[in-house]
Amino acid sequence: MVAGEASGDLLASLLLGGVKARWPALHTAGIGGPKMAAQGFEAWWPIYRLAVRGYVEVLRHYRGIKAIRDALGDRLLRERPAGFVGVDAPDFNLGLEKRLKAAGIRTVHFVCPSIWAWRGGRARKMAESCDHVLCLFPFEPALLAGHGVAATFVGHPLADAIPLEPPRAASRAALGLGEHDEVLALLPGSRRSEIEYIAPPFLQAVARLARSRPGLRVVLPVAPGLRALVERQLAAHAPGAGVRLLDGQSHAALAACDLTLIASGTATLEAALFKRPMVIGYAMHPLSWQLMKRMAYQPWVGLPNILAREFVVPERIQEHCRPERLERDVLEWLDDAARRDLVAARFAEMHQLLRQDTARRATDALAQVFAL
Repeated sequence: MVAGEASGDLLASLLLGGVKARWPALHTAGIGGPKMAAQGFEAWWPIYRLAVRGYVEVLRHYRGIKAIRDALGDRLLRERPAGFVGVDAPDFNLGLEKRLKAAGIRTVHFVCPSIWAWRGGRARKMAESCDHVLCLFPFEPALLAGHGVAATFVGHPLADAIPLEPPRAASRAALGLGEHDEVLALLPGSRRSEIEYIAPPFLQAVARLARSRPGLRVVLPVAPGLRALVERQLAAHAPGAGVRLLDGQSHAALAACDLTLIASGTATLEAALFKRPMVIGYAMHPLSWQLMKRMAYQPWVGLPNILAREFVVPERIQEHCRPERLERDVLEWLDDAARRDLVAARFAEMHQLLRQDTARRATDALAQVFAL
């Protein structure tokens, strides 16, 4: 298995829970993070070696990432595992899967790349690389079938793992927050490049909020290996804002908060499953943004909005991800309880749709593909 970032580590760990329950003696190894390791996964390389996003950023690390992919492919061809599961990270995994498939090793890709949103040409590459795709969203298998790719809708494992009723009181107690505190969860991403580009406007917005909303409590879950970088950003952009850094604990922060200011990505779906209103922000190297926006097929980038097919929560991307705009969005949510209740109801419907006992559905598919 290969997962390339914190969100993939989480998805893979939830899948591994089902794998362990069904096949206790099965050995899993490859590239993964701490949540996968907690399920008995053996990481040959740490996940942070792949956690890079954006064309310019990837080019900067290309030689090192390619060397890892080549070495991993060589090892898998020698050891001939029962099968390979690439968890998201399509730019890394699809090329590796193509090589393994050509050599007769069965390959599964877990999470259909967002070919319905951008880079639709990947569907052809998936047909060459994947024996099967495990899809998180119900509309994806039919889309892939049109390109000759076998796929199964398995639901989203987070929808099974996150309770339908978020544990707000218990999470607040665990984080030392009061029942009546007004709490903002700040989630600027889990990659170094995200912290470099997204944390500054997020933290500058928090510095403004410290003046306009002085009672607001702010918690910031920090992904493994990024604490020093986050601390430098905090000192530079919001030194007196009282932001509390957490080691991980993003789910506790989402369960405890009233609202989250959050980077676009899987975390936005987690926030929706916790029924939390949000402001989605994202920024990257300007050249990467120019390349990416030309390949977009729809107006939304946040998963909650994509699933709803409308802007149920605001998105502030690239030049619109400005501290004064983010501050205004946060205050508008905090001052409108009726709007917060409406979006929570929409997110509850979304949660039910994606709650499909993913571990059972996924392991049924793996049993067929890998003949386990």
